[in-house]
Amino acid sequence: MARDRKDSKFEVFGQEMIEKVVAKSGNSGRIYLPPDWIGKRVKIIRVE
Repeated sequence: MARDRKDSKFEVFGQEMIEKVVAKSGNSGRIYLPPDWIGKRVKIIRVE
């Protein structure tokens, strides 16, 4: 029973934004971020 997905609008406030494509990593996905982001809180939003 498939459901249609609808886009949602998010409003996020932050310091920086990087747009990347998720790379395959075994059975999962991976995104590399700058080392100065280590220990920082990040939010990931899938856009497509």
